[in-house]
Amino acid sequence: MSQIGIGIVGGGYMGKAHAVAMAAVGPVFNTRLRPRLEMVAATSAESAERHRAALGFASATADWRALVDDPRVEAVVIASPQDTHRAIAEAALALGKPVFCEKPLAETVDDARAMVRDAEAAGTVNMIGFNYIRTPASQFARRLLAEGAIGRVTWFRGEHAEDFLADPAAAFSWRCEGAANGNLGDLAPHPINAALALMGPIAGVMAEIERVHDTRPGGRVTNDDHAQIMCRFESGVMGHIYSSRIATGRKMGYAYEIHGTEGAIRFDQEDQNALWLYRAEGPEAERGFRKILIGPAHPDYQPFCLGPGHGTGYQDQIIIEAKDFLTAIDTGEALWPTFRDGLAVSEVIEAVRASAASGRWEAVTQA
Repeated sequence: MSQIGIGIVGGGYMGKAHAVAMAAVGPVFNTRLRPRLEMVAATSAESAERHRAALGFASATADWRALVDDPRVEAVVIASPQDTHRAIAEAALALGKPVFCEKPLAETVDDARAMVRDAEAAGTVNMIGFNYIRTPASQFARRLLAEGAIGRVTWFRGEHAEDFLADPAAAFSWRCEGAANGNLGDLAPHPINAALALMGPIAGVMAEIERVHDTRPGGRVTNDDHAQIMCRFESGVMGHIYSSRIATGRKMGYAYEIHGTEGAIRFDQEDQNALWLYRAEGPEAERGFRKILIGPAHPDYQPFCLGPGHGTGYQDQIIIEAKDFLTAIDTGEALWPTFRDGLAVSEVIEAVRASAASGRWEAVTQA
């Protein structure tokens, strides 16, 4: 067992989640590498010190470059706004330091491609933070699909719908300006990542994006509220993806439904400790979806709890990410999802924007 110094850029919502995960991952998963919270970087010296004291870091800085350059920081977690991701990652990779980057990988697809080139040229461990697909239930769904449990897959539907901007009277904020901060930059990457993880590469899309509320108290909105995407996977299967920040009543509507010739799978993140499985077998009168309560028999559940149905939560997904990141560093072998998997999501979003502008099907261009 050995220690590894962790530096986290950003101490807010996701920075805190990653700091808590790094503090907990060793005891939960008995990792060989044990994280040491070495340094946190924030936008000011005052906020950095506040995060240091609250989260248990050894030191704090208002300059992310100082964090990356510090020899005590041996791996870097990027939990800052996406327009900062490329510069931070490039600096860390140049020093041979493993990098975990929150989604989306970068502000633009060109930046994402550059980050992939740098990471692969450096030969350094890199990972992107798509946490929802790591729930034990969704890991089990991936296993069922790989085993052919529902036969030949014929259709996919995925969504990520929330309502934090459903009220037209909600105040204008940073989320309301800049393409990268809209629904396509914020929420859409999650269901697109789910589609890629469960179904494989997407060949083409036909999409519409829409801004429903043009103004809010305090400013004019410049980005999208929701998007609908018809897609065709490289396997030939057709699908549909929806994402929204104005879906009244939906709080964490990350969900998918997959149909096959011999069954179907349903999942909803608002009930994240259950997976619904339909098998086309037995008498018709006795068929129906079966609710599977997630427990120790499912991936990455047992380290948290020995009781089936007791459940895991949001923070546990981040702890699973931390375990995967440390395992990759320890073994020197890349684990999914890497920067290249993050780039795949960015490339789909690029095609979505192109389709919304052209009104036609657009191919997904892969680097």
